[in-house]
Amino acid sequence: MAGSGWLDGREESFNLLPVDCEKRTDDFCQAKHKDVIMAVLHELYNYLSVQAGNFECGNPENLKSKCIWVSEVKDHVLNVTGSSSQKFEAALNWILNSNKDLGIWLKGRDLSEPVSSVEEVFCLESAHPQMGLGCRFRRAMVTAITNLFLFFWSLITLWGILLYLRYRWRKMEEEEQAMYEMVKKIIAVVQDHYKEWERNLERYPYVGIYHVRDSLIPPQSRKKMKRVWERAVDFLASNESRIQTESHRVAGEDMLVWRWTKPSYLSDSEH
Repeated sequence: MAGSGWLDGREESFNLLPVDCEKRTDDFCQAKHKDVIMAVLHELYNYLSVQAGNFECGNPENLKSKCIWVSEVKDHVLNVTGSSSQKFEAALNWILNSNKDLGIWLKGRDLSEPVSSVEEVFCLESAHPQMGLGCRFRRAMVTAITNLFLFFWSLITLWGILLYLRYRWRKMEEEEQAMYEMVKKIIAVVQDHYKEWERNLERYPYVGIYHVRDSLIPPQSRKKMKRVWERAVDFLASNESRIQTESHRVAGEDMLVWRWTKPSYLSDSEH
């Protein structure tokens, strides 16, 4: 944004407008009119930048906002420059009509809406607060400490996420291993049951799924091992051809059972 360089050297023009130029429009008087307006703008820029800087640096004047009421700004500028109200309004019109960013914002009662005429201006705000060295140093320190805190907080957060992911991966590996161990145990139970049936030691060639679960997992561990058990059951249904899942009526109740389908002589040959 533009600073106050475009206004340098204008402060000496406060009272340089000749009396006979009030109503004349020749080039000389037009230049003098412009000098006076530039002087008003120069004081306007300085006053607003100082007020905005004070607001940013502890607000010793207890300002409610960096946007200063237009009446207050007008009184100050006219008092310092000795200009007329017409010159102040001309300066505001200059800001409204300028294509450059002059470092001064004109705002209406609705601060979010742009103004299109001098009559709509409710307050003025500097886009370049003028702050002292001490204030700039304090703000720089606060910014640096805040950024440093955010940096370390981000590192701690990322480290925490990494630790959590490592924990989850380890738990998944442990659960995977526990699932395969459970599958081996189920296969052994179902196969042994079938062999005992062949020797007329069991009444049925199949065994209830929940009966197998209850024989492998103690009651106090069933809630903890529920996911491992369910994954093992799904794995057997999808990947184990030697065990067939059936539905039978046992003791008057329908239940899911497992039956060993591999011939026993082939099972014995493996041992």
